[in-house]
Amino acid sequence: MNSETGHLKNVTNFESLIALATAFDASYNPSTPAIKIPGLQAILDDAKASINAVDIALIAYTNAVGEREASFIPFDKLINRVNSSLKASGVTEQVTDSAKTIVRKLQGKRANTTLTEEEIKAMQAEGKDINQISVSQLSYDGRLGNFDKLITLLLSVPDYNPNEEELKIESLKALKTDLNTKNNAVLTATIQLSNARIARNNVLYKPSTGLVDVAAQAKLYMKSVFGASSPQYKQVSKLNFITRD
Repeated sequence: MNSETGHLKNVTNFESLIALATAFDASYNPSTPAIKIPGLQAILDDAKASINAVDIALIAYTNAVGEREASFIPFDKLINRVNSSLKASGVTEQVTDSAKTIVRKLQGKRANTTLTEEEIKAMQAEGKDINQISVSQLSYDGRLGNFDKLITLLLSVPDYNPNEEELKIESLKALKTDLNTKNNAVLTATIQLSNARIARNNVLYKPSTGLVDVAAQAKLYMKSVFGASSPQYKQVSKLNFITRD
């Protein structure tokens, strides 16, 4: 179940399961520690904490992505101005062609978000996850790498000395540092979000000890105590727990 709502629904139903078990009072008296009330409550507490951790990590990730995107909005126009300023400096055709190649890569957009077989193999060799976030990260990493190449090219051209502050090489270096910082913040937030989801999934879906399996065990115990057709078990049987794909 990939939906964040689905995870929360499992936790909500588990809390209802505990409430019913508690209401059954002395009739609910399992011998297995994991499905005793304290055991169930401990799992519930861990589940709530893990979902909250994902929420916090998701907000941090969303904010980091938003800040990075905002920083890149004026980027294309700036690169065009840099390129025009470079051409106006009276550089050679070779320099113009080199700049044109870099600018094209800087402003190029992927036609789709599907990785090629070569890209997948390269990423797998580096131990990277193959997912949508990886594609986006590659795009920004690539642009920043090409921006660095453009700055290096400008440094090799003595005649590139614009009066406009934002086009000066030192300003471009400062921008590159800022963009790198924001890009790295997204990468860090991505890892933290992934780790938070892994921890949550262990609490909810780990075989035998996860919330979903423990809930199934508790429901079976109630079925054995009250019977499948009992009103008590009918209350419990309505609580559905969705396993993760």
